[in-house]
Amino acid sequence: MKKNKPKYKQIIDAAVEVIAENGYHASQVSKIAKKAGVADGTIYLYFQNKEDILVSVFQEKMGQFIERIKDDIAKKSNANEKLYSLIEMHFRQLAVDHHLAVVTQLELRQSKKDLRLQINEVLKGYIAIIDEILHEGVEEGLYHSELNITLVRQMIFGTLDEVVTNWVMKEEKYDLIAQASDVHYFITNGIKK
Repeated sequence: MKKNKPKYKQIIDAAVEVIAENGYHASQVSKIAKKAGVADGTIYLYFQNKEDILVSVFQEKMGQFIERIKDDIAKKSNANEKLYSLIEMHFRQLAVDHHLAVVTQLELRQSKKDLRLQINEVLKGYIAIIDEILHEGVEEGLYHSELNITLVRQMIFGTLDEVVTNWVMKEEKYDLIAQASDVHYFITNGIKK
């Protein structure tokens, strides 16, 4: 599998930096190869094209993130704690990696439909975790029994996404992670029983 090949991670990490610094459209494969310390042709052993690199960056980073969230929330005792952990980890993941924050909040917003569909496919695992937390909260009696899970999940994801986008647009001039408790308070007070 190509993900286990030694240069794959090097190329992914280089792509995050190059795309964040130059924008997706101005990021030639040759720039990514140079940053990764590989020949241009080596890129094509791992990726079909630049679009494939962008989607692979998101798959790789989001896959790692989903695994960390699953591990963390397994240790929490109720849905409220799990939701707080998800929010805090979402913010922390992007607060500690400026380049990844720029790529996910700005450069992944491409207008090509097939690219959007691939990115949405990657998000399904993350969305499923939010759904599980909400269902658990309803079962625990923490959240309103008539909760529209799909709508609330969209609102949670949309809120987190907008908070991070605003932080990136404001050139990261404030502590993103510190926003987690206010966002959690706002969301849980809107859905509690």
